[in-house]
Formats: sequence, C-alpha cells, structure tokens
Amino acid sequence: MGKEKSPRRVADNEALAVGTTIRGSAQKLNLVAALIRGRKVEEAMNILTFSKKGMAVDARKVLASAVANAENNHNLDVDALVVAEASVGKALTMKRFHTRGRGKSTRILKPFSRLRIVVREQAEEAEA
Repeated sequence: MGKEKSPRRVADNEALAVGTTIRGSAQKLNLVAALIRGRKVEEAMNILTFSKKGMAVDARKVLASAVANAENNHNLDVDALVVAEASVGKALTMKRFHTRGRGKSTRILKPFSRLRIVVREQAEEAEA
C-alpha cells in the first residue's frame, strides 16, 4: 500500500514548468511572457535569447525546463511544441529599509514573481 499517484495538472500532450521565485515585479515579467504566448518553442527561445529585457533570462530558463520536461518525462516531440500558456503571478516580497535624512527611513519593496509555462505538442496538420 502506498499513496496514490497524484493526477497530472495538464493534458497528456502538454508539459509544465514553474519558476517560483524570479527576482523582479510581475508586471515586468508579464511583458516578457506576452512576447512568447502562442508561439512555437523554437521561435520563443530566439525571442527570449535576443531580448533586451532583463527578465527574459529567467523566462528562457523556465521555457527550457518545460521543453526538457516534455522531452524526457512525457516523450513529446520537441519540434512540434508550442507555448500554450505563460502565466505570471506574484510571489513573496522582501521588505527593506533605507535610511534618510533627519532620522527618518523609507520602505523598499523587493518583489519576486512566479512564471508558469505550459508547452503543448501540436499535430502537424494544424500547423500546415
């Protein structure tokens, strides 16, 4: 007897990767995620590699992880993968203080974000 295997959170032709603590605001990360939504994985990787945005580096790592999960864990064809979903949310926020003049201080918020990428294997007929 043992614990039953937990059900998959995505469909059989999909793979998932989550970046839980990406340093930066969710608003900035969402701008990068919008660049790759609905695109083929190869095209999305090129966009993230040559993007000037700093958050693109972490988004590229999560996308590469999703592709690796699809290939190694779910036996999906890497060439037929499409970014089905790229959702962004808030994670923790570190609170820091900055000393100011006349004995005062101000609060500094250092936000972290979450990025959830789902890649889906598309049939060859749908692309043509």
